[in-house]
Amino acid sequence: MPLVFASHYSKQSRDTPPTLAECLRLLDVDPKSPESFPFVGTDVSAGCENELQVAVVGKATDVDLPDTIISSRYYANIKRRIRSGDTATAALDNLQSYLSDNTAGVWENSWVRFPCHRLNKYASAVINHDLRADKNNPGGPARGDIDRFTLNVQGNKWFRLPISYLLKLSLADVVGTGGGELVRATATRIMPHFISDNTSPETTSFHVLSNPETGGVGNRVAREAAKRFLLSTLLLTYANKKFGLQEHGQKAMLFFSPHPPIRQRQLNECISDAFYRELFMSPCLSGWNRGEKKQDYMALCHQVLSRSHLNGVMKLREAGIITNNLVILPQTSNVGLANNGTHISLGSKKLTNLLRSSATGFGAEHEKYLGDLHAKIMEHFLPLFVGTYSADPYRFDYEDFHPEKLLGFLPHQLDYTHLRMLWRRWRKKAKNRVFGHSLTPFGPPSLDRFIRRMFGLRGDFIADFRLLDYPVSLLSTRGNNSQDGTLGNDDRLKKDLHSLGLFDKRMSLYQLIRLRQYNTMGFSGFESRYYSQFHNFTDMKEAANLQMLIGGLAYKYIITKQLTHADIPATPFIESERRQIMFGLAVSIPTFFIAKKSRNRFWDRILPKVKGVRTSRRYPDYLRVGNREYLRAMVALIRQDGADLIDIMGMEATVNDLENRLNFPQEQSANGKLSRGILKTMGEKITPFHLSGEEFNSASETFYRQGLRHQHIEDGFAYLAQDIRDMASGRLPLPVEQRAEITKFCGGLSIEEALTAGLHKTQSDKMGQHDAINIIRLILLAESFTGKGHGGNYQ
Repeated sequence: MPLVFASHYSKQSRDTPPTLAECLRLLDVDPKSPESFPFVGTDVSAGCENELQVAVVGKATDVDLPDTIISSRYYANIKRRIRSGDTATAALDNLQSYLSDNTAGVWENSWVRFPCHRLNKYASAVINHDLRADKNNPGGPARGDIDRFTLNVQGNKWFRLPISYLLKLSLADVVGTGGGELVRATATRIMPHFISDNTSPETTSFHVLSNPETGGVGNRVAREAAKRFLLSTLLLTYANKKFGLQEHGQKAMLFFSPHPPIRQRQLNECISDAFYRELFMSPCLSGWNRGEKKQDYMALCHQVLSRSHLNGVMKLREAGIITNNLVILPQTSNVGLANNGTHISLGSKKLTNLLRSSATGFGAEHEKYLGDLHAKIMEHFLPLFVGTYSADPYRFDYEDFHPEKLLGFLPHQLDYTHLRMLWRRWRKKAKNRVFGHSLTPFGPPSLDRFIRRMFGLRGDFIADFRLLDYPVSLLSTRGNNSQDGTLGNDDRLKKDLHSLGLFDKRMSLYQLIRLRQYNTMGFSGFESRYYSQFHNFTDMKEAANLQMLIGGLAYKYIITKQLTHADIPATPFIESERRQIMFGLAVSIPTFFIAKKSRNRFWDRILPKVKGVRTSRRYPDYLRVGNREYLRAMVALIRQDGADLIDIMGMEATVNDLENRLNFPQEQSANGKLSRGILKTMGEKITPFHLSGEEFNSASETFYRQGLRHQHIEDGFAYLAQDIRDMASGRLPLPVEQRAEITKFCGGLSIEEALTAGLHKTQSDKMGQHDAINIIRLILLAESFTGKGHGGNYQ
């Protein structure tokens, strides 16, 4: 993620790794002056990537996804094989059930289709350019798969496009309607920030967010993300009207939702992996010069993750968690790439400037040495974020309680010891017991449902399903660790994982905290990839502030030599030992275990602050630690060791907010707020266990699509309102020729009245095409000033 500051770094690195003393000497900071540390105060720059869920609402006869399925060769071949007796009728029955059992008419991740003549001249030029095989060669050939983006409807040419690209195309069409050079220049600059390489659209910050105000960078991150979401919403409103989507029975919409839709999972279970990729993988029309090459790469990612999920079953057997042959084999197609999260990146101006100049002597090897240690320290604090600032509440029925289904990618992310401990504790917490014995499902769904009803087995409810359903951080091998402080260690680890059949060395390595290296990104920093669903943009704000504070504290530990690489050895077991806590909180278990003879010396600083730590009766070589007590101890540690940083950055309110979320989780945590909102859609005062898994998880999708979406739109308007007031008052120096946009927006009303009317129209889907154009232009005008002088790409 964040944006490119400069040209690629080209210093020569050496073969031997540096020492900490050498790194600190070249870093040139005073250990007694925290103001000079990386990631402290105004040293921080920031950026954000949001993955969004999209859907098309309409009848099956009008929407692209069901029509594509019915008219596909795959569908025809299934019917032919059934007629010849080669395939059971269940294959077709399940597919037809997906197509017919959709009373809500919501088709998640469907594409849209509309007449080509609906585009104006500028938008037509943009799509013609983006359909080139190589956009750097606009006179070259078109993409080899160009036919999939057009179709013939009653003799007329129509476009067929994913919503991820529709956002960019809609913005181009708005630019083509006029609005002045300032609007056009800003829109052209931000168009590359509407991208998608997985399934869902992704939008990235339109400019570098720097010069944090007192209290942290979080407000700038949240403000920019909220307005970007509002702009995306308005672009779809415009497309629905201008391109004739609603006229032809389609309504495109987008919203935040962390896990793949239930119906998409159901469809995945009855189609092939190749057909799944054809339906849902992004064609990568925007954001890459050679879209087909990127599309092939994403197909590779899908194949690898699907294979890894299947291989996880064997690892569960090796770990002793699966002890018989009663297993549910995962599909050969995995839906993990349809998970949606938020990635917040923080950059250090100090580190970036050191790497930019050859005279400093500070090179890529020093950046990597410090960056890996920084990431290892920060991982101990990540449990503070899970369920607290972001979450993915999810309900499992008893028949879902197969380890090969629930543990997801954890067999590739935890040592067998910690994996067994987590699974045993999870089974105990779920209380799926018969006559005092824990009972797991047998396999046949009808039998498992009968057992559930017979014995009243309730399954479970967890805080963050996305962290299980997506490989957020693959475990290192004994030979190679991606955080040992040496250049190229991640490439060496990928080769190990490749040889084990768990990964592909051509892919980017999945990590909770990804070092953003100057020679690749043009800035030096780190990207946090553990955020799932925020309840509101205030949660995002406070999360980014805490991320900034902990990032500064981690560097304080390094600069003052309180923690070194030797104190947190780079071994798979120690890596798993600290990460198990985060995964345990994701599944809402109350305890975890730390080896008494752990070589991780950071525990010596942390565990004395944790109340109730005792020797485990079940595991006598381990200490039993309570999750909630651990979180409170980490807050105490931040207050003690980071007191000067809290004061310098004005983050007392952030730490107070964290304590409030931990002390009152039902009311203040993201998990608590999201769960309440989901249950409210059912209209009764109930708990998740009053609902089946399908009922609760369907209700969550309805809440994300309706109530939470409306709240996020309101947040976006609240931030936009301040921009409009600033432009009207002259605090943002709006040119005279652009002031007519504000007058047009108000339409004789006061600014407050116009904003209220605009909010209502957006939420109620009553906003007209021209109203949408007007507000989009205002957002672009505000962006032209707030993002002035910045540019680059988030990747």
